Amino acid sequence: MASEKITKFIEDIKALSVMELAELVSAIEEEFGVSAAPVAVAGGAAPAAAGDAGAAEQTEFDVILKSAGEAKMNVIKVVKEITGAALMDAKKMVDGAPATIKEKVSKDEAAAIEEKLKAAGAEVELK
Repeated sequence: MASEKITKFIEDIKALSVMELAELVSAIEEEFGVSAAPVAVAGGAAPAAAGDAGAAEQTEFDVILKSAGEAKMNVIKVVKEITGAALMDAKKMVDGAPATIKEKVSKDEAAAIEEKLKAAGAEVELK
């Protein structure tokens, strides 16, 4: 049987929107230096959840390149353009997918970057 503290924590999580949950996961990753994994999130999140329960809508996004798809060269060119990286560095990002292309950008900028990458044939995720 879960303690009263854990039960309340679970109820607080159930009340969060999808955007708030994404923000909570991101905050936990930053606070504890971990990557999202079901066991790690559930086991280490209690202190952060109390402060994040009333979190506002997400305003900053990370653009993640999940896969280059079939048109790898086109995606490398777009990544180079977006990041301002050298060609070899852009190639390393694409080859190392999933890779973060841009961090903490506005919703509009993230959507524009996502559109460019998808047009080049890439699979993209916004977090």
